[in-house]
Amino acid sequence: MPPATPSLDQIFEAHIQSLALTLRPDTVSGYRGATRRFLSYLRTTFPRVRRLSQLRRDPHLLGWFRSLCEPQPPLSNKFRINLLLCLRRLLEDLAANGHSLSRDLIRREDFPPSPRYLPRPLSPQDDQLLQQQLRRTDDLPANALLLTRATGIRIGECIDLALDCLRQIGLDQWALHVPLGKLHTERLVPADADIRQIVARILALRASAPPASLAHSDGLLLPRPGTHDAFYQTLRPALADAAQRAGCSGPVTPHRLRHSFASEMLRLGVSLPALMQLLGHKDIRMTMRYVQVTQHDLQREFHAARQHAARPHQAPVLSVPNCPTSADPPGIRQAIAATRHLLEMYRRGLTDGKTRRRLQRLDQRLLEIALQLDHIVTPEK
Repeated sequence: MPPATPSLDQIFEAHIQSLALTLRPDTVSGYRGATRRFLSYLRTTFPRVRRLSQLRRDPHLLGWFRSLCEPQPPLSNKFRINLLLCLRRLLEDLAANGHSLSRDLIRREDFPPSPRYLPRPLSPQDDQLLQQQLRRTDDLPANALLLTRATGIRIGECIDLALDCLRQIGLDQWALHVPLGKLHTERLVPADADIRQIVARILALRASAPPASLAHSDGLLLPRPGTHDAFYQTLRPALADAAQRAGCSGPVTPHRLRHSFASEMLRLGVSLPALMQLLGHKDIRMTMRYVQVTQHDLQREFHAARQHAARPHQAPVLSVPNCPTSADPPGIRQAIAATRHLLEMYRRGLTDGKTRRRLQRLDQRLLEIALQLDHIVTPEK
């Protein structure tokens, strides 16, 4: 008797289990969630689809995309993007493993626009008022929030700091050891005298904390009465209360302290690569998207540039090689140089990254041709 054909649920689950050997549990849960939603839609709307070879972009995938737009309240674009990314990865893997699947079931145009919110640092005035209020309050939540603002670490990373997080790494050089966090990376953040003083104050307050909170905080800098999330829920109202007492102009969340730190570092001249390390980003593009110069800085730089543009200046003259007068290696090299120059001028005016990269590769090939001409021996006449 031939073996039974595995169901779609079994096929997807078997592949997800193989991915689970190398992926984080949260990522595996995302794949399972996307699979569950898609297969539930198929069972309800297209009950006769029982094999991967039956899947078609229209109506099966396009119908599912439309169904994701129907729930009330609506699913966020970010959540829908994650669903499509997970399902696309699974379908591509299954096709690569030999399963019969149509091509391009999920395309780039199927993804909803990704929301890009501007960072919301506090104004310099609100930032100073809030820090002063937190120093006056001077309890454990207030000092935890001050430490978050002074170092730019995530609030979850602050809650998980170890008791010995302050490390001496050299003569008069200290750093705060930040544990594995959101991106599963650890790092050392430089700690100046102000940061060391905040840590010392937390240790002093910790020593007088109730025994019940210390029972759940073995080895942790910040004593907590319960779980990580429960302690986080005490920090949010503490910050909101401090912001109200300080007279801040709008609502303040813990993550806005991180935005304020990043904006301040940029304003003081810290480079993007250094800021990327401080914030614990894996990609500098995250840092560039994350940090926004303040409107005050933007106005200042804009008006300075306009004043500079109003001054008379001499436009630079770019030398473009002339066409060769003779058909020999020097003349050909001159023609190649002229072509490369025109290609570069054209490339700089483009905004499409794919076309720009293609022109860059073409320029590299022209350079290789020019270099090969150096090895050609011209026969004597």
